[in-house]
Amino acid sequence: MPAPPPAEGVVPLNGPANRTPRPGCRTRRAGRSPRSVARPPLLVVVAAAAVAAATLIPLGFVAVSTVTTDPQTAAGLVLRPRVGLLLTNTVALVALTVPLCVVLGVTAAWLVERTDLPGARVWSLLLAAPLAIPAFVNSYAWISTMPRLAGLTGGVLISVLSYFPLVYIPAAAMLRRLDPALEQSAASLGQGPWRVFLRVVLPQLRIAVLGGSLVVALHLLAEFGAFSMIRFDTFTTAIMDQYKSTFNSSAANMLAAVLVGLCLVLLVIEASARGNARYAKVGSGSSGGPGISRLRGWTVPSTAFVVALLILALGVPLYSIGRWLFAGGVAAWDLPELSAALGQSIGFGVLGALATTVLAYPVAWLTVRFPGRFSALLESVDYVASSMPAIVVGLAFITVTVHWFYPLYQTLPVVIAAYVLLLLPRALVNLRAGIAQVPHQLEEAAAALGGGPVRTFVRVTLRLTAPAAAAAGALTFLGVVNELTATLLLAPTGTRTLATRFWSLSAELDYAAAAPYALAMIVISLPMTYLLYRQSQKALGL
Repeated sequence: MPAPPPAEGVVPLNGPANRTPRPGCRTRRAGRSPRSVARPPLLVVVAAAAVAAATLIPLGFVAVSTVTTDPQTAAGLVLRPRVGLLLTNTVALVALTVPLCVVLGVTAAWLVERTDLPGARVWSLLLAAPLAIPAFVNSYAWISTMPRLAGLTGGVLISVLSYFPLVYIPAAAMLRRLDPALEQSAASLGQGPWRVFLRVVLPQLRIAVLGGSLVVALHLLAEFGAFSMIRFDTFTTAIMDQYKSTFNSSAANMLAAVLVGLCLVLLVIEASARGNARYAKVGSGSSGGPGISRLRGWTVPSTAFVVALLILALGVPLYSIGRWLFAGGVAAWDLPELSAALGQSIGFGVLGALATTVLAYPVAWLTVRFPGRFSALLESVDYVASSMPAIVVGLAFITVTVHWFYPLYQTLPVVIAAYVLLLLPRALVNLRAGIAQVPHQLEEAAAALGGGPVRTFVRVTLRLTAPAAAAAGALTFLGVVNELTATLLLAPTGTRTLATRFWSLSAELDYAAAAPYALAMIVISLPMTYLLYRQSQKALGL
């Protein structure tokens, strides 16, 4: 006797197994998940590949220059004692600065996000503000206060104070979004606060911390102005000196090749440490909110730590600028020139931030959603190109535009393209961390309900990664406003940004006249810093 048909709305236990596939429908092999057979949209792949191809311009410039150099000449240029000294300085700078940035950034993030530190909301905003102060302005401020500051000690001090927010911001954002259920479970099993932090919280910060550390290291490899002011020789300062003496220098090309090799080593280390870990939650998670640790007797030392850090990172530069403004008086304020430079800096910053954030999305999404050799290759190419000194990127674009695209020579699109190449890691790190916390099941559910790739991206991915995108745009804006070398080389004739005017005046030792431009660069960062703070509050639903 045949079994009766199931009632409406009831699915028989053996129903799915006995269904006959409809004509034209593809069957999925047993044991394979939807993620294993899914492929990224072709449009996303093309967009990410186009960004990576554009980044190959400076790499190709270095590669061609290296290949066309006589092998014996190249060996002589690379194996000389001068290169050994530069390598020692650069490696020591990275080895000392990056761990210090991690310790300061993670400690500050934990204090303001997970403890009852008095005034935590104010500190959380101020700790991001040092990004508004360019590293070369920090050098200007510190050598004005301590004229004998120089060498490796000066380089580490200025670098840490300038770049620790690159670790602090993603770490703080990740701490806000972590599901406290895991910490509560560990605490219920008898784990103390330190064990919970080391064994539960810190591993979940790995993506943010490693990404921030990589960006810090890349900045150290590419920084010129800060180290030039304190007379600390690195590969970037040596490359600039070589290009100043001869426009097409084989010695400078060889130094650039070594610098790219260092970047590749950093990328391999970061990728190996990062692995394929993903941390996401579906729904609101635990309703208890993140656990707040009581500082008790550590309240005063913790507050003193935050205050001391802010005095060094913000107080010293502001004091030095204020001192030079007072010494220069009214004569230091050239308002027409300052207004023109301010307008051009803001315009360049907005265009650069939009272009960089938009172009970073395809690469970040592929890296998180479809990890593999292809996405890793695209990301690595972007990081390698961005690690190159701005002088090399600028000269590469000059060579390409002069020889093949002369109408674009010294035009705004070329300047924006250079900004994108130089600042892409800032956007990638934030977007990658944000996308990693968006459960891919939500995207798949939206697609299953009939939403196309574009609609799914706009209604699900873009909405959930909006705080990360805002942080990426803000960091990129600050980077554009503070960028110096590429702007000097590529900007149209007559362009004068705050950074270029400051550099030209400080190079003439007119520190009083340079102070208003330094102050303006800091002031226009306040809206971006406030945006970072507000987006972090929105992520918490506040």
